[in-house]
Amino acid sequence: MNGRKMVAALLAAAALAACEGPRTALTSPAPGSVRAGRAQDLDGMANLVVDAAKLASSWVITHENLAPNLCSVQEGDVPPGDHYLLRFTVTTPNIGDADVFIGDPREHIDPNGDGSYADSDGLYEFAACHHHFHFRNYAKYELFPVRADGSLGTAIKARKRGFCMIDTTPFNNNNGGTTPWVYRNCGTPESAGFQGISVGYADTYVKALGGQYFVLDDPAEPAPPGEYILRITVNPGFPQTAGEPCLFKDTHGLCHNFPESSYDDNVGQIRLTIPDRTGKTGGTIKTAEDGIDDENRPTQ
Repeated sequence: MNGRKMVAALLAAAALAACEGPRTALTSPAPGSVRAGRAQDLDGMANLVVDAAKLASSWVITHENLAPNLCSVQEGDVPPGDHYLLRFTVTTPNIGDADVFIGDPREHIDPNGDGSYADSDGLYEFAACHHHFHFRNYAKYELFPVRADGSLGTAIKARKRGFCMIDTTPFNNNNGGTTPWVYRNCGTPESAGFQGISVGYADTYVKALGGQYFVLDDPAEPAPPGEYILRITVNPGFPQTAGEPCLFKDTHGLCHNFPESSYDDNVGQIRLTIPDRTGKTGGTIKTAEDGIDDENRPTQ
């Protein structure tokens, strides 16, 4: 295997390079274990994109009452109560020729297996409400108002805080069809995870899930009726900051948490109109707001 073909495996190596001695407390499941439908494919390079067509066909404005005990409310610091929400589905296919492979979150957040997260490499954070680990900087949700002259105003950020990378949706990438999935376990402090996205698969967060929304009447960042650009960026770049991991850099000097063959196709966006809202109106969907765990989330 040449140097380029090994890049897809460098994330785990970089994160664990500082560890010394054999690991016995924490081990990732073997790729061929019962949770995997096929062996891993690390020969090549992953490439994630955003399915803009799915984004365009899925968005809906709803009127909902968000209870204070919802994890998405607590983690996103959302004011509980009645709100107008812009909900949408995000699908991120891997159209590359190798898997995205992250592995067991515990090997990143607790490399020496002593139960303390003080030696975390910064890729994950523990979500106490959900009692599992959230991968940081996996995707960025932004809503831009479109001004009268066509320029974009300041981005409104979604309150979603956590992601778990698993195979949820087969996606034909024209390389011979879809093969069986590999990654489908987020992991908890008590159980090993096995995170990644296979070639020919996508990770999908449907609009019904907790946190898959913008709060349109958020007093801190309101989104009044008008024209908007909804932009989703997967594996977004971010400036290097002291204390933050910067495992891979693009040609612009921005950091990314895992390597890809191209960072130039990581954005999907659509234009939409937020209508006037009078009273308790809006679309209705059956939400799964905190009703299921991330790794058991629906795929339709």
